[in-house]
Amino acid sequence: MAFIHKKKTYKYLFAAAFIILAFLMILSSTMGAANISFIESIKIMVSKIPWIDRLVEDENIRKSYRLIVLNVRMPRIFLSALIGTGLSIVGSTFQGMFRNPMADPYILGISSGASVGATIAIVLGLGGMVGGLGIIALFAFMGAILTALVVYNIARVGNRVPTLGLILAGVAVGFFLSSVVSMLMFFNRNQLERIVMWTMGSVSTATWSQVGILFPVVISGSIVILAFARDLNAMSTGEETAKSLGIEVERVKKILLAVSSLIIAFCVSTSGVIGFVGLIVPHSIRLIFGSDQRVVIPFSAVAGAIFMVTCDTLARNLIPPSEIPVGAVTSLIGAPFFIFMLYRNKKKVI
Repeated sequence: MAFIHKKKTYKYLFAAAFIILAFLMILSSTMGAANISFIESIKIMVSKIPWIDRLVEDENIRKSYRLIVLNVRMPRIFLSALIGTGLSIVGSTFQGMFRNPMADPYILGISSGASVGATIAIVLGLGGMVGGLGIIALFAFMGAILTALVVYNIARVGNRVPTLGLILAGVAVGFFLSSVVSMLMFFNRNQLERIVMWTMGSVSTATWSQVGILFPVVISGSIVILAFARDLNAMSTGEETAKSLGIEVERVKKILLAVSSLIIAFCVSTSGVIGFVGLIVPHSIRLIFGSDQRVVIPFSAVAGAIFMVTCDTLARNLIPPSEIPVGAVTSLIGAPFFIFMLYRNKKKVI
Protein backbone atom coordinates (compact mmCIF):
# COMPACT_ATOMS: atom_id res chain seq x y z
CA MET A 1 0.00 0.00 0.00
CA ALA A 2 2.84 2.37 0.86
CA PHE A 3 4.47 1.70 -2.54
CA ILE A 4 1.21 2.43 -4.41
CA HIS A 5 0.73 5.65 -2.42
CA LYS A 6 4.30 6.74 -3.18
CA LYS A 7 3.83 5.94 -6.87
CA LYS A 8 0.69 8.08 -6.98
CA THR A 9 2.51 10.94 -5.24
CA TYR A 10 5.33 10.76 -7.79
CA LYS A 11 2.79 10.97 -10.63
CA TYR A 12 1.27 14.15 -9.16
CA LEU A 13 4.72 15.67 -8.58
CA PHE A 14 5.81 14.80 -12.12
CA ALA A 15 2.64 16.40 -13.54
CA ALA A 16 3.30 19.50 -11.42
CA ALA A 17 6.91 19.67 -12.67
CA PHE A 18 5.69 19.39 -16.26
CA ILE A 19 3.21 22.25 -15.70
CA ILE A 20 6.03 24.37 -14.22
CA LEU A 21 8.13 23.64 -17.32
CA ALA A 22 5.28 24.67 -19.66
CA PHE A 23 4.70 27.88 -17.66
CA LEU A 24 8.42 28.74 -17.72
CA MET A 25 8.62 28.16 -21.48
CA ILE A 26 5.70 30.54 -22.11
CA LEU A 27 7.10 33.07 -19.63
CA SER A 28 10.52 32.90 -21.29
CA SER A 29 8.93 33.64 -24.68
CA THR A 30 7.70 37.00 -23.33
CA MET A 31 11.13 38.14 -22.12
CA GLY A 32 13.51 40.08 -24.31
CA ALA A 33 13.99 43.38 -26.14
CA ALA A 34 10.43 43.25 -27.52
CA ASN A 35 7.85 43.70 -24.75
CA ILE A 36 5.37 40.88 -25.45
CA SER A 37 2.74 40.10 -22.82
CA PHE A 38 2.06 36.65 -21.41
CA ILE A 39 -1.44 36.56 -22.96
CA GLU A 40 -0.15 37.69 -26.36
CA SER A 41 2.49 34.98 -26.30
CA ILE A 42 -0.10 32.30 -25.49
CA LYS A 43 -2.38 33.56 -28.29
CA ILE A 44 0.48 33.48 -30.81
CA MET A 45 1.35 29.88 -29.87
CA VAL A 46 -2.25 28.67 -29.75
CA SER A 47 -2.90 30.25 -33.17
CA LYS A 48 -0.62 27.61 -34.68
CA ILE A 49 -2.50 24.65 -33.17
CA PRO A 50 -5.04 23.14 -35.63
CA TRP A 51 -8.75 23.34 -34.64
CA ILE A 52 -8.01 25.35 -31.48
CA ASP A 53 -6.72 28.32 -33.48
CA ARG A 54 -10.32 29.31 -34.40
CA LEU A 55 -11.11 30.03 -30.75
CA VAL A 56 -8.37 32.67 -30.45
CA GLU A 57 -8.68 36.29 -31.54
CA ASP A 58 -5.20 37.44 -32.49
CA GLU A 59 -5.84 40.09 -35.15
CA ASN A 60 -4.53 42.89 -32.90
CA ILE A 61 -1.16 41.24 -32.31
CA ARG A 62 1.70 42.72 -34.33
CA LYS A 63 3.23 40.64 -37.11
CA SER A 64 6.71 41.37 -35.72
CA TYR A 65 5.66 39.86 -32.38
CA ARG A 66 4.58 36.66 -34.15
CA LEU A 67 7.94 36.40 -35.91
CA ILE A 68 9.87 37.02 -32.68
CA VAL A 69 7.92 34.44 -30.65
CA LEU A 70 7.57 31.73 -33.31
CA ASN A 71 10.84 32.03 -35.23
CA VAL A 72 13.33 33.41 -32.69
CA ARG A 73 12.37 32.66 -29.09
CA MET A 74 10.42 29.40 -29.24
CA PRO A 75 13.03 27.40 -31.22
CA ARG A 76 15.61 28.54 -28.70
CA ILE A 77 13.41 27.64 -25.72
CA PHE A 78 12.54 24.19 -27.11
CA LEU A 79 16.19 23.50 -27.98
CA SER A 80 17.25 24.50 -24.43
CA ALA A 81 14.63 22.18 -22.94
CA LEU A 82 15.72 19.26 -25.13
CA ILE A 83 19.42 19.78 -24.33
CA GLY A 84 18.64 19.99 -20.60
CA THR A 85 16.60 16.78 -20.85
CA GLY A 86 19.28 14.93 -22.81
CA LEU A 87 22.23 15.93 -20.64
CA SER A 88 20.35 15.22 -17.39
CA ILE A 89 19.18 11.76 -18.47
CA VAL A 90 22.68 10.80 -19.62
CA GLY A 91 24.08 12.13 -16.33
CA SER A 92 21.63 9.99 -14.39
CA THR A 93 22.56 6.96 -16.52
CA PHE A 94 26.30 7.42 -16.02
CA GLN A 95 25.97 8.02 -12.28
CA GLY A 96 24.04 4.76 -11.94
CA MET A 97 26.15 2.72 -14.35
CA PHE A 98 29.55 3.89 -13.08
CA ARG A 99 28.33 3.99 -9.43
CA ASN A 100 29.91 7.43 -9.20
CA PRO A 101 27.86 10.48 -8.08
CA MET A 102 30.38 12.76 -9.82
CA ALA A 103 29.90 11.14 -13.24
CA ASP A 104 28.42 13.41 -15.89
CA PRO A 105 27.85 13.33 -19.69
CA TYR A 106 31.39 14.56 -20.35
CA ILE A 107 33.23 11.89 -18.37
CA LEU A 108 34.01 9.94 -21.56
CA GLY A 109 35.69 12.94 -23.19
CA ILE A 110 32.92 13.24 -25.77
CA SER A 111 32.49 16.99 -25.20
CA SER A 112 36.22 17.47 -25.78
CA GLY A 113 35.90 15.54 -29.05
CA ALA A 114 33.05 17.81 -30.11
CA SER A 115 35.16 20.86 -29.19
CA VAL A 116 38.02 19.66 -31.38
CA GLY A 117 35.66 19.06 -34.31
CA ALA A 118 34.04 22.49 -33.95
CA THR A 119 37.40 24.23 -33.48
CA ILE A 120 38.81 22.63 -36.65
CA ALA A 121 35.76 23.82 -38.62
CA ILE A 122 36.14 27.37 -37.21
CA VAL A 123 39.88 27.47 -37.92
CA LEU A 124 39.31 26.31 -41.51
CA GLY A 125 36.70 29.05 -41.93
CA LEU A 126 33.94 26.61 -42.82
CA GLY A 127 30.35 27.82 -42.73
CA GLY A 128 26.97 27.16 -44.29
CA MET A 129 24.32 24.55 -43.60
CA VAL A 130 23.89 20.86 -44.42
CA GLY A 131 20.62 19.06 -43.68
CA GLY A 132 19.46 21.74 -41.24
CA LEU A 133 22.72 21.70 -39.26
CA GLY A 134 25.65 24.07 -39.60
CA ILE A 135 29.01 22.77 -40.85
CA ILE A 136 30.54 23.55 -37.43
CA ALA A 137 27.82 21.48 -35.73
CA LEU A 138 28.45 18.57 -38.13
CA PHE A 139 32.19 18.67 -37.41
CA ALA A 140 31.39 18.75 -33.67
CA PHE A 141 29.07 15.76 -34.08
CA MET A 142 31.73 13.78 -35.97
CA GLY A 143 34.32 14.68 -33.33
CA ALA A 144 32.01 13.52 -30.54
CA ILE A 145 31.15 10.18 -32.20
CA LEU A 146 34.78 9.42 -33.15
CA THR A 147 35.88 10.19 -29.57
CA ALA A 148 33.23 7.86 -28.16
CA LEU A 149 34.44 5.05 -30.47
CA VAL A 150 38.11 5.65 -29.59
CA VAL A 151 37.43 5.67 -25.83
CA TYR A 152 35.29 2.54 -26.09
CA ASN A 153 37.96 0.62 -28.03
CA ILE A 154 40.75 1.72 -25.68
CA ALA A 155 38.78 0.49 -22.66
CA ARG A 156 37.47 -2.71 -24.24
CA VAL A 157 39.00 -5.99 -23.05
CA GLY A 158 37.72 -8.72 -25.37
CA ASN A 159 33.94 -8.47 -25.20
CA ARG A 160 34.00 -6.69 -21.84
CA VAL A 161 34.13 -2.96 -21.08
CA PRO A 162 35.47 -2.50 -17.51
CA THR A 163 33.90 0.52 -15.85
CA LEU A 164 37.15 1.84 -14.35
CA GLY A 165 38.98 1.42 -17.64
CA LEU A 166 36.24 3.30 -19.46
CA ILE A 167 36.37 6.25 -17.03
CA LEU A 168 40.18 6.42 -17.13
CA ALA A 169 40.24 6.22 -20.94
CA GLY A 170 37.60 8.95 -21.16
CA VAL A 171 39.47 11.26 -18.78
CA ALA A 172 42.81 10.70 -20.56
CA VAL A 173 41.40 11.21 -24.06
CA GLY A 174 39.42 14.23 -22.82
CA PHE A 175 42.55 15.92 -21.43
CA PHE A 176 44.46 15.22 -24.65
CA LEU A 177 41.70 16.68 -26.83
CA SER A 178 41.36 19.72 -24.56
CA SER A 179 45.09 20.31 -25.12
CA VAL A 180 44.54 20.08 -28.89
CA VAL A 181 41.84 22.78 -28.63
CA SER A 182 44.19 24.97 -26.58
CA MET A 183 46.94 24.61 -29.20
CA LEU A 184 44.55 25.44 -32.04
CA MET A 185 43.40 28.52 -30.12
CA PHE A 186 47.02 29.61 -29.54
CA PHE A 187 47.94 29.37 -33.23
CA ASN A 188 44.69 30.92 -34.49
CA ARG A 189 44.18 33.96 -32.27
CA ASN A 190 42.09 35.72 -34.90
CA GLN A 191 39.39 33.06 -34.31
CA LEU A 192 39.85 32.99 -30.54
CA GLU A 193 36.56 34.69 -29.65
CA ARG A 194 34.45 32.34 -31.83
CA ILE A 195 36.16 29.25 -30.41
CA VAL A 196 35.79 30.43 -26.80
CA MET A 197 32.10 31.27 -27.31
CA TRP A 198 31.46 27.83 -28.78
CA THR A 199 33.30 25.99 -26.00
CA MET A 200 31.28 27.95 -23.39
CA GLY A 201 27.97 26.85 -24.94
CA SER A 202 25.14 28.81 -26.51
CA VAL A 203 21.76 28.25 -28.18
CA SER A 204 21.57 31.75 -29.69
CA THR A 205 21.47 30.37 -33.25
CA ALA A 206 18.67 27.87 -32.55
CA THR A 207 16.32 26.99 -35.43
CA TRP A 208 13.27 24.75 -35.80
CA SER A 209 15.43 22.48 -38.01
CA GLN A 210 17.77 21.85 -35.08
CA VAL A 211 14.79 21.18 -32.80
CA GLY A 212 13.41 18.75 -35.40
CA ILE A 213 16.73 16.89 -35.53
CA LEU A 214 17.34 16.81 -31.77
CA PHE A 215 13.78 15.99 -30.65
CA PRO A 216 13.55 12.37 -31.95
CA VAL A 217 17.09 11.61 -30.75
CA VAL A 218 16.53 12.84 -27.18
CA ILE A 219 13.01 11.41 -26.81
CA SER A 220 13.73 7.98 -28.34
CA GLY A 221 17.06 7.78 -26.47
CA SER A 222 15.34 8.68 -23.20
CA ILE A 223 12.71 5.97 -23.74
CA VAL A 224 15.43 3.37 -24.37
CA ILE A 225 17.34 4.41 -21.22
CA LEU A 226 14.15 4.40 -19.13
CA ALA A 227 13.44 0.86 -20.33
CA PHE A 228 16.73 -0.18 -18.66
CA ALA A 229 15.95 1.59 -15.36
CA ARG A 230 15.57 -1.68 -13.41
CA ASP A 231 18.88 -2.94 -14.84
CA LEU A 232 20.55 0.32 -13.80
CA ASN A 233 19.18 -0.11 -10.27
CA ALA A 234 20.78 -3.54 -10.09
CA MET A 235 24.07 -2.36 -11.64
CA SER A 236 24.33 0.48 -9.13
CA THR A 237 24.68 -2.15 -6.38
CA GLY A 238 27.59 -3.80 -8.22
CA GLU A 239 28.11 -5.71 -11.46
CA GLU A 240 28.42 -9.08 -9.73
CA THR A 241 25.11 -8.55 -7.93
CA ALA A 242 23.47 -7.56 -11.23
CA LYS A 243 24.81 -10.71 -12.92
CA SER A 244 23.46 -12.86 -10.11
CA LEU A 245 20.02 -11.35 -10.80
CA GLY A 246 20.22 -12.54 -14.42
CA ILE A 247 21.15 -9.20 -16.03
CA GLU A 248 23.48 -9.28 -19.05
CA VAL A 249 25.67 -6.50 -17.69
CA GLU A 250 28.01 -6.12 -20.69
CA ARG A 251 25.14 -6.04 -23.18
CA VAL A 252 23.23 -3.44 -21.12
CA LYS A 253 26.39 -1.37 -20.69
CA LYS A 254 27.07 -1.33 -24.46
CA ILE A 255 23.48 -0.31 -25.28
CA LEU A 256 23.45 2.47 -22.66
CA LEU A 257 26.88 3.74 -23.74
CA ALA A 258 25.84 3.82 -27.41
CA VAL A 259 22.53 5.61 -26.72
CA SER A 260 24.10 8.05 -24.23
CA SER A 261 26.98 8.88 -26.61
CA LEU A 262 24.51 9.58 -29.40
CA ILE A 263 22.44 11.91 -27.19
CA ILE A 264 25.55 13.79 -26.00
CA ALA A 265 26.90 14.10 -29.55
CA PHE A 266 23.65 15.60 -30.86
CA CYS A 267 23.25 17.94 -27.87
CA VAL A 268 26.83 19.21 -27.97
CA SER A 269 26.80 19.63 -31.76
CA THR A 270 23.81 22.00 -31.56
CA SER A 271 24.77 24.04 -28.48
CA GLY A 272 28.47 23.71 -27.82
CA VAL A 273 29.81 22.55 -24.47
CA ILE A 274 27.37 23.16 -21.62
CA GLY A 275 28.73 21.76 -18.39
CA PHE A 276 27.26 21.02 -14.97
CA VAL A 277 23.69 20.19 -16.13
CA GLY A 278 24.28 16.44 -16.30
CA LEU A 279 26.06 16.49 -12.94
CA ILE A 280 23.88 18.58 -10.64
CA VAL A 281 20.37 17.87 -11.93
CA PRO A 282 20.28 14.04 -11.57
CA HIS A 283 22.32 14.18 -8.37
CA SER A 284 19.95 16.73 -6.85
CA ILE A 285 16.95 14.61 -7.88
CA ARG A 286 18.62 11.59 -6.27
CA LEU A 287 19.12 13.50 -3.02
CA ILE A 288 15.41 14.43 -2.97
CA PHE A 289 13.72 11.24 -4.22
CA GLY A 290 16.24 8.48 -3.58
CA SER A 291 18.25 6.37 -6.02
CA ASP A 292 15.49 4.43 -7.83
CA GLN A 293 16.25 5.09 -11.52
CA ARG A 294 12.57 4.59 -12.41
CA VAL A 295 11.97 7.85 -10.53
CA VAL A 296 15.32 9.60 -11.05
CA ILE A 297 15.35 9.37 -14.88
CA PRO A 298 11.91 10.95 -15.63
CA PHE A 299 12.29 13.63 -12.94
CA SER A 300 15.82 14.41 -14.18
CA ALA A 301 14.42 14.86 -17.68
CA VAL A 302 11.88 17.51 -16.61
CA ALA A 303 14.17 19.16 -14.03
CA GLY A 304 16.97 19.35 -16.62
CA ALA A 305 14.64 21.07 -19.08
CA ILE A 306 13.47 23.54 -16.40
CA PHE A 307 17.07 24.28 -15.38
CA MET A 308 18.27 24.87 -18.96
CA VAL A 309 15.29 27.05 -19.96
CA THR A 310 15.81 29.15 -16.81
CA CYS A 311 19.55 29.52 -17.43
CA ASP A 312 19.14 30.44 -21.10
CA THR A 313 16.43 32.99 -20.25
CA LEU A 314 18.85 34.61 -17.80
CA ALA A 315 21.70 34.39 -20.33
CA ARG A 316 19.85 36.51 -22.88
CA ASN A 317 18.21 38.96 -20.44
CA LEU A 318 20.72 39.73 -17.67
CA ILE A 319 22.78 42.34 -19.55
CA PRO A 320 20.87 43.37 -22.70
CA PRO A 321 21.67 43.82 -25.55
CA SER A 322 24.70 41.60 -24.85
CA GLU A 323 24.32 37.88 -24.20
CA ILE A 324 26.14 35.67 -21.70
CA PRO A 325 27.10 32.14 -22.87
CA VAL A 326 24.55 29.79 -21.30
CA GLY A 327 27.35 27.41 -20.21
CA ALA A 328 28.70 30.14 -17.92
CA VAL A 329 25.23 30.68 -16.41
CA THR A 330 24.66 26.95 -15.77
CA SER A 331 27.93 26.82 -13.80
CA LEU A 332 27.29 30.12 -12.02
CA ILE A 333 23.86 28.99 -10.80
CA GLY A 334 24.54 25.29 -10.61
CA ALA A 335 27.68 25.29 -8.46
CA PRO A 336 26.26 27.21 -5.44
CA PHE A 337 22.98 25.28 -5.64
CA PHE A 338 24.86 21.97 -5.79
CA ILE A 339 27.00 22.97 -2.78
CA PHE A 340 23.83 23.90 -0.88
CA MET A 341 22.21 20.55 -1.73
CA LEU A 342 25.32 18.64 -0.64
CA TYR A 343 25.54 20.60 2.61
CA ARG A 344 21.88 19.87 3.45
CA ASN A 345 22.17 16.20 2.58
CA LYS A 346 25.68 15.33 3.76
CA LYS A 347 24.57 12.13 5.48
CA LYS A 348 22.72 10.89 2.39
CA VAL A 349 25.78 11.46 0.20
CA ILE A 350 27.97 9.48 2.60
